[in-house]
Amino acid sequence: MNLSRRDFVQFSAASLTAAAFAKPQSLLAYAAGKNAKFKLSAPDWSLRKEAKLDAVALSKNIGFSGVQISIGHGARGETISKLPLSDPALQKQYLDEAKKQNIRITSLCLEIMHVNGLKSDPLGEKWLAESIPIAKALGVQVILVPFFGKWAIKEKAEQERVADIMRNVAPQAEKLGVILGLEDTISARENVAIMERSKSSAVSTYYDVGNSSKEGYDVIEEIRWLGKSRICEVHLKETPWEKYLGEGKIINFPAVIDTLAEIGFDKWAQLETSCPSNNVAADFGRNLKFVQDLVTKRNTKGSAVKG
Repeated sequence: MNLSRRDFVQFSAASLTAAAFAKPQSLLAYAAGKNAKFKLSAPDWSLRKEAKLDAVALSKNIGFSGVQISIGHGARGETISKLPLSDPALQKQYLDEAKKQNIRITSLCLEIMHVNGLKSDPLGEKWLAESIPIAKALGVQVILVPFFGKWAIKEKAEQERVADIMRNVAPQAEKLGVILGLEDTISARENVAIMERSKSSAVSTYYDVGNSSKEGYDVIEEIRWLGKSRICEVHLKETPWEKYLGEGKIINFPAVIDTLAEIGFDKWAQLETSCPSNNVAADFGRNLKFVQDLVTKRNTKGSAVKG
């Protein structure tokens, strides 16, 4: 084939572009063959034990490997001077109970942000800073920082304000090895913009498949785009939330499990699920088995591909 210099340059550029975006067959097989390695846990509030010590034993008895616990806040309308879980005696109770039950405290939730939101309440930054040494004391890496209801961050100016506050607080988190996880109703790309503006590796995305699907985002595309490094933890729940996992019509949970495996996600996935029958243990047991079965199916398929 005779090519002019111009044709040769154009042909070479096109070839390089195609090669850059095409995955070799061996790489595709490797991705498809990756096992799901994430661990399963439950939030104390979903267990209907928000900020209660007995959530630890309940999570263990249901069959989880971990439990996500709330830092605590005052009663409705009550002003507090410190976060309840900042009490060393209470921290020791949690650590002792986790050891007794042989279960991990996986992460914390700064749920007082539902009262004093970070985007505009000065107390928000105070609570965020004070939560970091609590996480360190409990040997926990991730703090879920929520942005919902009137404290949602839909506007760009609100997102930039949060990023700037995070930039102020993040050095302390970096020093103590703590991750501040953004859980909200905005897109993956908007979350990453906050992470980048914060200029800190301590700020990450706390990805919730239910929140994202409800907002109309493509969960599979977002998880794949974020990748392992930009997701600190995951919430698995249905849309609508009131249903058992797998009974909704929006979220493809087999694809979610496959995608988490493909990106190499090996951290904690929390089942922030509902209790349709009002039997917490039974309903969580059912949802846990649903996810475990998907993981087993994925890993069996992965082993066959690798073999």
